[in-house]
Amino acid sequence: MTKTRRAGVVSAIQRKVFGLPPATTAYTVERGIRVPTADGAQLLTDVYLPAGEAHGTVLIRSPYGRGLPESLLHGRAFAERGYQVVLQSVRGTGGSTGTFRPMAQEASDGQDTVAWLRTQPWFGGRLATIGGSYLGWAQWALLRDPPPELRASVVVVGPHDFARALRGSGSFALADFLVWSATIRAGLPEMLAARRRVKAALREPTAEAAAESALGTKAPWFGEWLGHPDLDDPFWTDYDATSALGTSRVPTLLIGGWHDVFVDQTLEQFQALNDRGVDVAMTIGPWTHLDTTFKAARVADPEALAWFDRHLRGTASDRPAPVRIHLTGAGTWRSLPSWPPKTGEHTLSLHGNGQLRDEPAGVPGTVEFAYDPADPTPAVGGRHMSAKAGRQDNGPLENREDVVTFTSAPLEADLDVVGAPHLELRLEVDSTARPDLFARLCDVDDRGRSWNVTESFTRLTTTSGEVSLRLGSCAHRFPAGHRIRLQVSGGAYPRFARNPAPARYTLVCTGSSLSLPVEQESA
Repeated sequence: MTKTRRAGVVSAIQRKVFGLPPATTAYTVERGIRVPTADGAQLLTDVYLPAGEAHGTVLIRSPYGRGLPESLLHGRAFAERGYQVVLQSVRGTGGSTGTFRPMAQEASDGQDTVAWLRTQPWFGGRLATIGGSYLGWAQWALLRDPPPELRASVVVVGPHDFARALRGSGSFALADFLVWSATIRAGLPEMLAARRRVKAALREPTAEAAAESALGTKAPWFGEWLGHPDLDDPFWTDYDATSALGTSRVPTLLIGGWHDVFVDQTLEQFQALNDRGVDVAMTIGPWTHLDTTFKAARVADPEALAWFDRHLRGTASDRPAPVRIHLTGAGTWRSLPSWPPKTGEHTLSLHGNGQLRDEPAGVPGTVEFAYDPADPTPAVGGRHMSAKAGRQDNGPLENREDVVTFTSAPLEADLDVVGAPHLELRLEVDSTARPDLFARLCDVDDRGRSWNVTESFTRLTTTSGEVSLRLGSCAHRFPAGHRIRLQVSGGAYPRFARNPAPARYTLVCTGSSLSLPVEQESA
């Protein structure tokens, strides 16, 4: 199918909205090609072929179908700029045959797809990959054993260790992956009904009961995930592409968001590849996981195209530095030579009267709060995958009796926190099971609204003693006049599975502190 005049209008709009360079060529599309796998499955694939000689081939493997938004944002856009695009529905989705086993199937099927590419007369031997979330994971699965043709990858909010994303906190990331499992293959009417079922199911007392209510027998993988709580279990081998961080030499562009559920894995990917001298770059914007489909595209898509031009066409790079980060709270972008940057440490002590103070706690004090599984502390905003993720006013949450806060005096000057805050707490917990701990850093504005910046959740291994907790990395300016707030509670439901045991916490303020990595000029 050749490019039509209507397609040209769409292209012009897309160029304006997403900041892409002008289109350079017409293209054709062949749809529904059957790509065979070694075990006999057939993976339905659409191939976009630009007129004339192509710069290279971009492979996109997705469980979300081959239509919008991928067909527009990457199929049409890259084909019009001289790239062949291979857009494939993964096994068991979008008409592809075989049984869908999320994440675990992508390494072998990706290799089989590349083997098929080698047999195509139009394939020139220069390969790239792109995609976000699951599509990012599919790239890491391929990068465990990268084919020699692979010249560049662009991974957007893609985890390399899915087991850790599910269970790395010690609990189970319930809401995100229950919703995902319920809606992964549903059309719009079914998706809305599935979301209603999940909402009702989350009233169940256990993750297993919630899964049974929301999914029945429709997503058997979810029960498998629940049934393997030990991350050292060989079951998780197919869900872990960490080895790629230690072996891959493929030039990789990483794109993430400060409010994305996988942002700390994105940062880890950059550090591991950069330490080994791999050509790697990273852009972290003020985005949630869902933002990266459209909202971030004006930044991400031009960067991806430039990355492909550099590594498949040999054009010069105009990127000013390997790392670009958005400084939330200031609304500005920063270019950095690496991550994490060099910082100083700004330590604040917890006081029993709810204050965060620069000087050590001079008066001993304790603060008590409880956790009740019948009314679990709710999750508000933060780093997860739903439409309600990201920056939210935490005021209603902080008014609950099961949440305690510690707040600084108004800042006399701007304070830029860039890196991972560190929390040292002395806790005594009365519980019959391992208790949970949720800690969050917030920015309290001049109207008293408390906006979440970063956080961490963990299931504790002890009920008594010192707890050292690393919050997620961030890049945030606390403006002059704002206050720094630490929020502490015993849960974040349904983002993390409900702890079945009630608990009463005593936080000993003497010796408890919050350390912030601050830019040297702001310290």
